[in-house]
Amino acid sequence: MGKYGQAAVRAVTLLNSKKMASPLNAWNQATIEIFGEGTSSQVKGCPRGAFIGLCEEGLIQGIPEGKYSYKSNSKNKEYAMKAVELIRKDAKLADDINHLWNEVIGGKEKVHNYQMDVVVTLRNNGLLVTD
Repeated sequence: MGKYGQAAVRAVTLLNSKKMASPLNAWNQATIEIFGEGTSSQVKGCPRGAFIGLCEEGLIQGIPEGKYSYKSNSKNKEYAMKAVELIRKDAKLADDINHLWNEVIGGKEKVHNYQMDVVVTLRNNGLLVTD
């Protein structure tokens, strides 16, 4: 589990224990604990966007669907949702983040920025809502 995956799990724990009320605040607290406040890793937008997007869609256990971001749409949210959809169809994709990412972006030349770490770690910890 990478550090952004750890942050996602920690944020869910904070939310489900009612220590934090919003996914964004929980994410910020989790990343402060893991990376240190104000560091470039702590404020990185791509994994945060993936996490918040999954929360907005009600795809994380214990977190109701809702509007949690000031952005109406995010590429990172789209990537995370596509990853969840693909993993639901073929669970083996969760075994290889790079292969999963390649499937999400349709083989384009683009490096993932920890969005898949968030998705796969939540899934591997039983925190994604499954259909």
